[in-house]
Amino acid sequence: MTSWWQWNPAEGASRGGFAVIGVGRFGLAVCSELVKAGADVLAIDASQRAIDALRQIDPGIEARVLDCTDEDALRAAGVLDMATVVIAMSEPIEASVTATLIVKDSPGTKVKQVIARATSDLHMRMLQRVGADRVVFPSKMQGERLGLELVRPNLLERLRLDDRNSIEEIRVPEAFIGQSLREINLRKTYKVSVLAAGPDNQLIVNPPASHVLAAGELLVVMGASDALAMLPGH
Repeated sequence: MTSWWQWNPAEGASRGGFAVIGVGRFGLAVCSELVKAGADVLAIDASQRAIDALRQIDPGIEARVLDCTDEDALRAAGVLDMATVVIAMSEPIEASVTATLIVKDSPGTKVKQVIARATSDLHMRMLQRVGADRVVFPSKMQGERLGLELVRPNLLERLRLDDRNSIEEIRVPEAFIGQSLREINLRKTYKVSVLAAGPDNQLIVNPPASHVLAAGELLVVMGASDALAMLPGH
């Protein structure tokens, strides 16, 4: 993972970095998945204890203790230079709403996507009103799932077989469109096996090598998690 101790905030948007505001159980799960994927992560929390717990995952992660409702502090930390910001804290409600508004609407913000955590329908509507692009409800599992979605946008479903291997359903990566399975040779090139391929609800199980992948189709692949993560578009 790139060391964030040498990070330059002005480069955040060009690298498509992630900021996570609030590193409780949910935020910690998001950060963990992002770090595993080698993504650039900037973590923010008002609690030194929460930041210390995060650094047990990756001692080199850039993490700041500051008030998420302070626009100047968020700007100075580089949060507004990130492409995606996850508002992972939910309480107090006014703090999560204010943080969402700041990162979305502050002058010069480069944030393209804000994903915010809510604890009620009312909280969700408030977050949407101030610009949240997506609102999620909290659990550790959802935090892990969100982290995976952020670093692997083609991933639709994932079934862990064990600590090392998974079966994943993904959208056909752009690099594969118009090519046959024989030409791509996923087993040799990426060390993963193709279990099924085809349009939604019309998957062909064990497709022939002559099958040509089209835009929007699905691929169901199996292999080691680190091999699956190397597929294009992840």
